[in-house]
Amino acid sequence: MSENDQQNNDKPAKKNTAGSKGRPRGGQKLLGEVNAADKPEEELKTKRPKQKAASGINKASNEVAHGYSKFKIESPKSETDLSKSEIKPQTSEIEHPKSEIPMEVHHHPDLEHKPKPIKEYLLEGFMIFIAVMMGFVAENIREAIDNSDQAKHLTEQLVHDLRADTAQLNYINSNEGLIVKYNDTLFNMLQQPMAKIDTRHLQKMVANSHSMWLFHPSAGAIAAIKNQLHLKQFTNSELINYFSKYERHIELLHIAQDINLQYQRTYLDPFTTQHFTPANLVAAFDNAGHPTAQMRNLTQPDLDQLATDMVMIRLITREMVTDNRMVKADAVDLLQYVKKQYGVDGE
Repeated sequence: MSENDQQNNDKPAKKNTAGSKGRPRGGQKLLGEVNAADKPEEELKTKRPKQKAASGINKASNEVAHGYSKFKIESPKSETDLSKSEIKPQTSEIEHPKSEIPMEVHHHPDLEHKPKPIKEYLLEGFMIFIAVMMGFVAENIREAIDNSDQAKHLTEQLVHDLRADTAQLNYINSNEGLIVKYNDTLFNMLQQPMAKIDTRHLQKMVANSHSMWLFHPSAGAIAAIKNQLHLKQFTNSELINYFSKYERHIELLHIAQDINLQYQRTYLDPFTTQHFTPANLVAAFDNAGHPTAQMRNLTQPDLDQLATDMVMIRLITREMVTDNRMVKADAVDLLQYVKKQYGVDGE
C-alpha cells in the first residue's frame, strides 16, 4: 500500500451530509454503521430505532423499483403487429405431445374361469334348439293360416264363376235348341218344289237360322288358382284335372262357334242379300216383323243350293249344342268337387 492510502485509512471518517444527497440510501446505512462504532453505547441505543426505520424504508423503495421494472407497461401494438402475431402458427400439445407424459396402461385382472359342467352346455344347447323349433313351428302355423284363407277365398270365387257359367250354358242350350229346330224346318221346306214353298215362311226361317249364341266363360278364378297351385290345399287335389277337361271342351265349343259363323257368312248372307227385298230383310230379322211374299230373282236352282248349304249349317249347329252340353257337364262336375273338397257353400 502507498503512504497516501495508509494515511487515508488512519483518518477518522467524517459524516458528510452534503455529499450524501446524491448517494443511494444504502450508502447512508453503511456510513451510519461506521460512525456508530465511535459513539458511546448510550447514543447508539437512542439511534438504533431510527436506523431500523431508515433501512425498512430503503428496502420498501427497492422492492417498488424492482416491481416497476417487472410489471413494466408496454406500449400498445399496432393493427399490423396484432395481425402478424395472430397469423403466427401455434403448436398444440395434441399435435406435439411431450414425451415426458407417461402413458396409462390398463392391465386386465387375471380372472379365473372355472370350466362349466357338461350338463350346463347341454341345457343351453337344448334351450337354443327349443327356441329355433318354436319359431319354425310358429312360422309354419302362420303360413298355414294365410294359405288356408287364400285357398278359401279362391275356391269361393271359383264356385261363383262356375255358377255363372252354368246359368249361361243353360240359356245358350235352350236357344241353340231352337236354332236346330229352325234349321230342320228350313231344310225340310227346301225339299219341296218352288211353287209349294211359302216364301214368307221361308224368309222367316232363313233369318232365324242366321243366328248363334256365344259362350264367354268366367275364367278369373281358374287362372288365379293355377298361379297358386303350390299351395298345400291345391297340390294334392284333382283341380288341375277338372280344369284341363273343362278348358278343353270350351276350346272345342269356340272352334264350332267360329265355323258356324263362317258358314252363315258364306252361305246365308249371299242368299239374303240377293233374293230378299230391303223391307222384307228388315222384317225377317225383326222378331215382331212380318215379311211379304215378294222375293227377288228367286229360282229353283237357288233353292236347291240353299238346301245343300243348310246341310253344313245343320251339322255345325248340332255340334255346338253337343259342345255346350259337355261344357255344362264339366262345370257341374267341377262345382260339385269344389263344394265337397273345400266345404264351400254353393247357395
